[in-house]
Amino acid sequence: MLHDPISDFLTRIRNALRQRHRYVDMPLSKQKLRIAKVMQEQGFVGNVIVNEEKKLMRVVLRYANDRKPVVNGLKRISKPGLRRYIGCHEIPKILGGLGIAILSTNKGVIEGETAREQKLGGELLCYIW
Repeated sequence: MLHDPISDFLTRIRNALRQRHRYVDMPLSKQKLRIAKVMQEQGFVGNVIVNEEKKLMRVVLRYANDRKPVVNGLKRISKPGLRRYIGCHEIPKILGGLGIAILSTNKGVIEGETAREQKLGGELLCYIW
């Protein structure tokens, strides 16, 4: 049993990128699927394929022309032992706008810039750059 499925999700992506895999499979959950969709919208991963029958999710990874990963880093911020909640004015800019912060708000899982525009705060899940 996993105590922190989001951390497991980020670690699986991090490990697959280090080994230059084309994709990574993981157990399906609504929150991980929403995080993967935000990453897809922002261009950090390719396609996200869901297999409802087997309850699996496949995340297709993206690489630059020289086979370097598009994602340079992933960091989990809010953890089960210490949740981190922030207001809309406290949402950080990651690497001057090159990275994103992902938040869980009452409107769903969204990217930090979108949350700032909609004046939403929430739980700061992770940083991706």
